[in-house]
Amino acid sequence: MDSKKKSSTEAEGSKERGLVHVWKAGSFSLTPERLPGWGGKTVLQAALGVKHGVLLTEDGEVYSFGTLAWRNEPAEVCPSSPILENALVGHHVVTVATGSFHNGAVTDSGIVYMWGENSAGQCAVANQQYVPEPNPVSISDSETSPSLAVRILQLACGEEHTLALSISREIWAWGTGCQLGLITTTFPVTKPQKIEHLAGRVVLQVACGAFHSLALVQCLPSQDLKPVPERCNQCSQLLITMTDKEDHVIISDSHCCPLGVTLSESQAENHASTATSPSTKTLDSQGEVFENTLVETGLPVPTELNVGSVETASDSAISCHQNVEETTEISSTRNLPSYPDTKAVNEYLKKLSDHSVKEDSEKGEETSQPQPLVEAAVPNLHSPSTTSTSALNSLVVSCASAVGVRVAATYEAGALSLKKVMNFYSTAPCETGIQTGPEGLKDSREEQVKQESMQGKKSSSLVDIREEESEGGSRRLSLPGLLSQVSPRLLRKAARVKTRPVILTPTYSGEADALLPSLRTEVWTWGKGKEGQLGHGDVLPRLQPLCVKCLDGKEIIHLEAGGYHSLALTAKSQVYSWGSNTFGQLGHSDFPTTVPRLIKLSSENGVWNVAAGQDYSLFLVDTEDFQPGLYYSGRQDPEGANLPENPSGTKTPVLLSCSKLGYISRVTAGKDNYLALVDKNIMGYISSLHELATTERRFYSKLSDIKSQILRPLLSLENLGTVTTVQLLQEVASRFSKLCYLIGQHGASLSSFLQGIKEARNLVILKHASLFLDSYTEQVSSPVSCSISTGLFCQRRAGP
Repeated sequence: MDSKKKSSTEAEGSKERGLVHVWKAGSFSLTPERLPGWGGKTVLQAALGVKHGVLLTEDGEVYSFGTLAWRNEPAEVCPSSPILENALVGHHVVTVATGSFHNGAVTDSGIVYMWGENSAGQCAVANQQYVPEPNPVSISDSETSPSLAVRILQLACGEEHTLALSISREIWAWGTGCQLGLITTTFPVTKPQKIEHLAGRVVLQVACGAFHSLALVQCLPSQDLKPVPERCNQCSQLLITMTDKEDHVIISDSHCCPLGVTLSESQAENHASTATSPSTKTLDSQGEVFENTLVETGLPVPTELNVGSVETASDSAISCHQNVEETTEISSTRNLPSYPDTKAVNEYLKKLSDHSVKEDSEKGEETSQPQPLVEAAVPNLHSPSTTSTSALNSLVVSCASAVGVRVAATYEAGALSLKKVMNFYSTAPCETGIQTGPEGLKDSREEQVKQESMQGKKSSSLVDIREEESEGGSRRLSLPGLLSQVSPRLLRKAARVKTRPVILTPTYSGEADALLPSLRTEVWTWGKGKEGQLGHGDVLPRLQPLCVKCLDGKEIIHLEAGGYHSLALTAKSQVYSWGSNTFGQLGHSDFPTTVPRLIKLSSENGVWNVAAGQDYSLFLVDTEDFQPGLYYSGRQDPEGANLPENPSGTKTPVLLSCSKLGYISRVTAGKDNYLALVDKNIMGYISSLHELATTERRFYSKLSDIKSQILRPLLSLENLGTVTTVQLLQEVASRFSKLCYLIGQHGASLSSFLQGIKEARNLVILKHASLFLDSYTEQVSSPVSCSISTGLFCQRRAGP
């Protein structure tokens, strides 16, 4: 008896969930229509093409509606109500997709079925114009022996191509066009092939426009990620630059550092001859150039800083070089005093020299025969650190402090990189089979010059070189010869306490990344780019996937591709759009549109679901009463005109009046129609789910603002106090970032949950409560972290 009541209650509840409402694209009708002829089955997913659509029900059945030109029976070409795809009966379908005129479905066993138009091979069938019924597609990995069947998680369909995401997170493609991303010139491709360019990467989602493709890819772990700094390590210039023009954007990743240019052949020969000359001659030449450099830069030249001073320090460096086994490199900024005048400089240099000689005499070491200065003062890079570096550090910092703070930063940079630079002029005497004479030095230096020169020329920019040269001496203050490659910009933070950097976005969160959506993502695009829909700042096609660099770090969690434009939804409930903007489908009027830009909604509430149609976009947003609101942006047809000749577009997204429909869980867009799946509020359950998801998303937005507006600027300050203070602050920031990241993942998970069956027992926060409790316990284990967390959570509860 109880089971009968329960089943009847579930049947009544199913009639209130997954309701289908359809709008006509370009029309702002206040009362959308219910899908004609549709019964009371709960719809979990819908997909729309140009003139047709597909529905997926809760029990895994698939229905088609609209104009079905591929059907054999005339009565089924334009059915009055959705018809069941009988070929899929008995196969529990978990996801569906539609292209312009073809369809796809994936079963719970990972098998793909395709049907519809097949003129370009988009249904993976050879020599057949139409595929009237769902046909299974064989996808096998030929790299394995024997070949194994590939299980599929998700499908995406364009106008002439299809993409499939496998369970191993690889992309398989078939159809026609460069939007396949395959290395082939033979079309159509009717046998699914793997996109090798993204092999080895974890792909989270795929999306297809008419003739372009998108992929959401998880960032590489830190141990596998090759360090690609934002700025040059020597001149601090941006490695990737973006220049806005009137109708396009120039993105350049070419950079040639003027301060890192190696010596030419003539300069190398000159330094080779200098290395074999007597030490006194070397000292004289360096002293003259050193004084000339100071005069040219307009800085005061110490008159008492003569060759004798330099010679004393050099002798000290030679004597210290003999104590290799017991010496370590000392930071000059922490332990060495600064001297305001040249007299103090000389006194300090004399004291340093006497101290070094005294140490050698106490240890009873024999004094080695005098060697040429350059050879003695140049240690091998592979040998342990010696006090010769510390001695020269002292010399550099002391001399530089006498002529100005700015030069001090420059000379300090030279001292810190001394071992690398000096190794350029020497060879390792301990290596056997290597010529150690002048000719050997010359050959070794010339070979290294050639290699480093080739590396520097791999990415060069004449504009960067000219900009760098225009700054003249202000960018090239350095000691002559050895330290000419050092930039003063690198040591503006030299006085900061040397502690480990804090990564405010955790690189890997262990169990959370396996159970929750990842926020460390990249966007890759390929295909035709005539309207800028690829997002690379130009209108060129791409035959293989290319990463959209300007979306790195934006925490993209979902992608949508329209006819000729693209949308990207972030974990912070923001949307980036790019591509064709003829009718305002991008949600903004900013130009150029070949790079992603934020949409501009009149509402301050965040977006949590998007859809891209042929020439319009839909945005599902949070509202104050937690009932989602729907915004439309794009083509606007004049009322009363069935086929408008000159349709206009919206200047800004328009809010549709759909509050009486219920709680919208998902929106889908096609060419002529767009569709919404709506749930009624059954005993307050649906409204509670939306309130939980909305609150979590808003809370994550607040935490992200705290991280970007408070923590990042605070950690970038140069004077944060003692080492203990800095370490405490970094520990708090690290724990806060981990908790913030987990909340962002949970917010994205709740957005996906609202688009599914919505069973409470499937909530991650209930199934894996320990994951959240452990993270919170770690956060509150520190008194400082506890006070911050308590304040934030109190603010969260006090909020709407």
